[in-house]
Amino acid sequence: MSKVVIIGCGNVGMSYAYSLLNQRTKVEELILIDLNKDRTIGEAMDLNHGLAFAPSKINIKAGEYSDCNNADIICICAGRNQEVGETRLDLIKKNYEVFKSIINEINKTNFKGIYLIATNPVDIMSLITMKLSKFPSSKVIGSGTMLDTARLRYLIGEKLDVNPKNVHAYVIGEHGDSEFVPWSSAIVGLRSVNEYMSKEDLNKIASDVRNAAYQIINKKGATYYGIGMCLTRITNAILDNDKSILTVSVYDEKQDLYYGMPAVVDKKGIREIIYLKLTDEERNKLDNSIEILKKIRNSYE
Repeated sequence: MSKVVIIGCGNVGMSYAYSLLNQRTKVEELILIDLNKDRTIGEAMDLNHGLAFAPSKINIKAGEYSDCNNADIICICAGRNQEVGETRLDLIKKNYEVFKSIINEINKTNFKGIYLIATNPVDIMSLITMKLSKFPSSKVIGSGTMLDTARLRYLIGEKLDVNPKNVHAYVIGEHGDSEFVPWSSAIVGLRSVNEYMSKEDLNKIASDVRNAAYQIINKKGATYYGIGMCLTRITNAILDNDKSILTVSVYDEKQDLYYGMPAVVDKKGIREIIYLKLTDEERNKLDNSIEILKKIRNSYE
């Protein structure tokens, strides 16, 4: 029986749960865990009431950390929000304590599955999860730049009036302001994206991708539907063992960092990282993103 545990039942966690419910997946049991137990019970009830119209039968319930024992995937969506006047470092320090509490509880169980991390800043929180859990890096996956990549493909598809599924382009590096698009690797169908659009067009799309979250937050307060669907896609890649290439947050042993890169995802987690052939300019952008993440890592350790 395939079991997924969601820890943190706010907007992101429940968008993920709702996405799982509405797609055909191999998830047979879905456990919801949150500090607010009444809300978790209510969320489980609400989701269960839609099962009559769901494509798959899923046993959904509010649970406890003991339910992590034989889970295939634990997705952590819990964490504090950044408040007015706080720095990103302040947020990391608060979320470090949250994760320490969560992972200490999971470490008491016999969990041997895969960690899927959604909490921001996701690259740093993925690194923290790996170190606190002492799991191999292949079994700790961050959502990384997957949503940024989905936004990129949507915008290119909209510009060219083609299906985003036929756009093969990636956003890599930090899931944050230093992320970038390696345009030298971007293709639409079988042709380079540079054959379709000017440099000005490409720069505008990259900027729109980078600023999309800010725009959504300004208009509605938070982003959650897109990331919920991204988490479902990663879940399906794991449970279906379909060996998909996804831009998730993965561990670079040389740098002792997590950041977004294309990687092959299968039932064991990260099978292989796909290191792109970058131009000198793109290599400099990736190095810059890595240095920014290093400074953040060094400041909290």
